Amino acid sequence: MRWESFDVIVVGGGHAGAEASAAAANMGAKTLLVTLNIDTICQMSCNPAMGGVAKGQIVREVDALGGYSGIVTDQSMIQFRMLNLSKGPAMWSPRAQCDKMLFSLNWRHMLEKTPNLSVWQDEATEVIINGGVACGVRTRMGIEIPAKAVVLTNGTFLNGTIYVGEDSWQGGRIGERSAVGLSDQLLSQGFEVDRLKTGTPVRIDGRTINFQQLEEQPGDELPQKFSYTDTKPLDHQRSCYLAYTNEEAHEILRTGFDRSPLYTGRIQGNGPRYCPSIETKIVRFADKNRHQLFVEPEGWTTNSYYLNGFSSSLPLEVQLDALHAIKGFENARIYKPGYAIEYDYFPPTQLNYTLETKRVENLYFAGQINGTTGYEEAACQGLMAGINAVLKIQGRPSFVLNRTQAYIGVLIDDLVTKGVDEPYRMFTSRAEYRILLRQDNADVRLTPLSYEIGLADDQRMKRVGEKNRYTDQLSDYLVNTSVLPSKANTMLESLNTPTLSQKVKLVNLLLRPEISMKELVVVSPELQEQIDSVPDSVRVDAVNAAEISLKYQRYIEKEQEVADRILKFENVPLPSDFDYFTIQSLSYEAREKLSNMRPATIGQASRISGVSPADVSVLLIAFNKI
Repeated sequence: MRWESFDVIVVGGGHAGAEASAAAANMGAKTLLVTLNIDTICQMSCNPAMGGVAKGQIVREVDALGGYSGIVTDQSMIQFRMLNLSKGPAMWSPRAQCDKMLFSLNWRHMLEKTPNLSVWQDEATEVIINGGVACGVRTRMGIEIPAKAVVLTNGTFLNGTIYVGEDSWQGGRIGERSAVGLSDQLLSQGFEVDRLKTGTPVRIDGRTINFQQLEEQPGDELPQKFSYTDTKPLDHQRSCYLAYTNEEAHEILRTGFDRSPLYTGRIQGNGPRYCPSIETKIVRFADKNRHQLFVEPEGWTTNSYYLNGFSSSLPLEVQLDALHAIKGFENARIYKPGYAIEYDYFPPTQLNYTLETKRVENLYFAGQINGTTGYEEAACQGLMAGINAVLKIQGRPSFVLNRTQAYIGVLIDDLVTKGVDEPYRMFTSRAEYRILLRQDNADVRLTPLSYEIGLADDQRMKRVGEKNRYTDQLSDYLVNTSVLPSKANTMLESLNTPTLSQKVKLVNLLLRPEISMKELVVVSPELQEQIDSVPDSVRVDAVNAAEISLKYQRYIEKEQEVADRILKFENVPLPSDFDYFTIQSLSYEAREKLSNMRPATIGQASRISGVSPADVSVLLIAFNKI
């Protein structure tokens, strides 16, 4: 059976697929989302949270570009915390605990009301490829659906296998079947396919947890939001809790190692280094007698709790016995076991920076299919793939973010130039320009770029303009307004910071580490009037932006200078069809890697594993760019 044709078909209804289909449709493309189960769109398969260290920056960037993840998170959150506030603003990272059922429902609602977007429940078993170009998909129901571009976002479903101890079965998530066929077809087309592993912990009945034995973690007193749009902030929150493993629990876990799929060799794929299973933790950190666990509610109305840090694929009875040895969980009952899942992925060095595959034109990969882990990493890839699929079929220039522009640019550059040998997770340490790429300025950095390509709408651009205008207004006031010692010294004494002997500009007080805008309004009621004059829609953001831009101005300027110097060579183009083996002064490894990966610029070439600084110098000389 042959269906109507589409501009873009997106396969997979997870976080990558949802963002890809929404972006494509909002850019005017007739879009179809094909998913195995409409009722599990954007299901939070692992922990019920969005954001966190570096991940929160990604969600704000997705929102700034016109994506939906920030909006849905704000609509679904049950707790908000800004992490790393004791550090500088480059490290501040928003995190939201979410109602996982509400999150999925809100995503479905967003997609169903998006113009140009249709949803079809089915399994895509084959990409239609003619002359090296993706032209649509065939489905399990025997339907042939033509399209100008295809985006694959299959998550952990490609030949997924679930493990609990010595038991295993096919599945993309527990209770859901895996997707079969696509991997074999793409392997036959010359793609490299490999295996990775991830896992998840038990879900616990909260009625059986002794919370009196745990450490409560409430949300922030004044919860913020993710989206730059007019979503509503939280007015009440649910607490999370801290728990700890112990030696008794560790010893019980060790008794199951001889039946663990990780240690008996039944699982071949590498797992995430930075989110390991509990059995991996007690082996890797054998000197530690306890590990921290985060007890996270999964919604407003459910009793289900997620035990973050206790992922396991050990036999069920071992998981339960170890759980019962942990303080507060002596009588715990569970809703479902922890399990590991092994799945196919395609090493991302097979991609261009647009996330289009090098081997098949108009075919894009996004999310865990590229070897990443995490909702946020998947969402930003889906957004970028959807954007670039539309730009390609419209004959417009591609949209690529570099490492100085966004965490998204860092992530995609890492994937394409370095590849992965374990599930890739974003950290602030991966970004060289963290002071420039803060969570508070994602809209200023990215919304104008998205507006130019037709994704961010007029309302978003208007809001960025308002924020910039009032940020400048507050900054000018702080730079040009003085305060007398008689008004400031009482406050300064209370903070144990030197008092004034003469009047100074407010900005000079703000530069002191002990002082923030909150203290300045105490000594300058006129400043509070200035703040009150800012519209509610941008007040918090404008105040934060003014404080950060003034307080850290020298650091920001210095980092921008470094970034500008690097960019001098970053964007030097390299020919796409050049024969690198003709440059004998390049190392053989560099010639091989450059020939296989075909970097578009000197900057991209410099980050390929095996291409040394000496090789980069040779390239600059060879192309007369020095």
